[in-house]
Amino acid sequence: QVQLVESGGGLVQAGDSLQLSCAVSGRTISSYLMGWFRQAPGKEREFVATINWRGGSTTYADSVKGRFTISRDNAKNSVYLQMNSLKPEDTAVYYCATGVRPFSKSTSDPAQYGYWGQGTEVTVSS
Repeated sequence: QVQLVESGGGLVQAGDSLQLSCAVSGRTISSYLMGWFRQAPGKEREFVATINWRGGSTTYADSVKGRFTISRDNAKNSVYLQMNSLKPEDTAVYYCATGVRPFSKSTSDPAQYGYWGQGTEVTVSS
């Protein structure tokens, strides 16, 4: 059974930084696309960032480009999201997800992600 567990969320002030972690069990992630999504109160889930299975290609939503960095450590079977210069509009529950099929291309389409974590809450105060 594939499980993803996010951690690292919390309450911070605007301009602060946080690093989210996602530990995966039940699957070796080295062959799989990994991504981060978020869902703000009253809004639909949206794409944040993705990293391909090789780790050499990353894609970001325009709203976080230049502030967030996704990375992966295949030896630890984990993926991370470093969030800098946080803004109140970054307030959301953040979810990590792993691709449906191995060796798939980077994508922001949530339908291409087969397993999801339960989320970690990030609140940014102004």
